[in-house]
Amino acid sequence: MELYTIGKSLCSIYYKSLYKVEVIGTENIPKEGGVLLCSNHISNNDPPLVGVTCPRDISFMAKDELFNIPVLKTILRGIRAFPVKRGMSDRGALKKGLSLLKEGRVLGLFPEGTRSKTGEVGQGLAGAGFFALRSNAIIVPCAIIGPYKRFTRIKVIYGEPLDFEPIRAHKASPQEATDIIMNSIAELIRNNR
Repeated sequence: MELYTIGKSLCSIYYKSLYKVEVIGTENIPKEGGVLLCSNHISNNDPPLVGVTCPRDISFMAKDELFNIPVLKTILRGIRAFPVKRGMSDRGALKKGLSLLKEGRVLGLFPEGTRSKTGEVGQGLAGAGFFALRSNAIIVPCAIIGPYKRFTRIKVIYGEPLDFEPIRAHKASPQEATDIIMNSIAELIRNNR
């Protein structure tokens, strides 16, 4: 049994015992093909929670510094995460993300790049838009509605895939594409609070 499957099982037990996890919209995740899954970011718990609730395996980008910690580096690679240098254009990470999408995998991103201190959706970085425009992946917005307090309800909502063909045809900029994704995440939050 591989590390991803073991980790998913253990995290599932952990989150279901600690929180009242409500998952909505898993039918919006295509069963096959490249998927760009973009979520808001409110806690360090977000990647494992999305990983547990998504019906498909996800490869997440993780900040480069985490791969400098020997044991954590092994775990992160075992759960299919890959490093990204923050604060600069990391061509290697962009190439890796596009490759995963082309292979028909699910790439998980938190476009804000860092956790929201207020719980509100912040400005997304252009990287999400880059992947959306440069691939033929299906873009699925995801909203996490917390807070992560013991025995409280946490919602994970997978929205309907976004129709990005007109946006690609319009030759939108990566930032404009990211803004569209972030607006759809904010709308999911508004409609499900």
